[in-house]
Amino acid sequence: MSASVDRDELVQYVDDYLGIREWEDSSLNGLQVEGGPTVDRVALATDAALATFSLAVDAGAQLLIVHHGLFWGQPIAVTGTHRTRLATLLDGGVSLYAAHLPLDAHPEVGNNAVLAGLVGLTEQRPFGRYGGREIGVMGQLPQTLSRADLAARLEALLGTPPDVLPFGGDSLNALAIVSGAAAEMVPEAARAGVDAFVTGESSHIAWHIAREHRMNLIYGGHYATETLGVRALGDHLAERFGIEAVFLDSPTGF
Repeated sequence: MSASVDRDELVQYVDDYLGIREWEDSSLNGLQVEGGPTVDRVALATDAALATFSLAVDAGAQLLIVHHGLFWGQPIAVTGTHRTRLATLLDGGVSLYAAHLPLDAHPEVGNNAVLAGLVGLTEQRPFGRYGGREIGVMGQLPQTLSRADLAARLEALLGTPPDVLPFGGDSLNALAIVSGAAAEMVPEAARAGVDAFVTGESSHIAWHIAREHRMNLIYGGHYATETLGVRALGDHLAERFGIEAVFLDSPTGF
């Protein structure tokens, strides 16, 4: 039987652990919707959406932590689908917590740190300046890989075949990673001297930029590269508080 924890205590812990207040972000990071006062089961998902809210209610979770929350720097009228989303949470007694850039960049449970660890990058250091801070990771591969070898490894780790723009050399030793939609960082990757840059979502404009910079650009999927942080955070909270953690998979295909 799992333990339970006061919601506000858990929220304060996640705030501090992720350094929520240290980031300038268009996302309203932190507690976005207040549900029940105690938590014995926390659900984790990439996106705040009706599908994940319904799954959280069905799972009996009292708190849902997402990477992409509901609020992004502007008010939203409580009408239509937004009303339906909020009603699902409130009727189900589920709190909603969002962590965007803080979860991309966290050195332990961040999307980029987790993927870098899974790939086996050594000599890791920050990469990918956004909002005045680095949110990604760069480092050395444990051994030289071909583009095809790296693509196969990423497919095995992320569960989806990546799209590869093969504009650099075929012997890869240094790699940079920024999850989500960061294709505009190709020039920074070229300046850093890496052999390939891994991000999530594809970009029409970045095709020419990658070609002109002779950079191997690998798209692992926006969703796939941003399931890693919430999964790792759920494992951390389960161990730290003795509560149950469940990941809600709702892929978008992007």
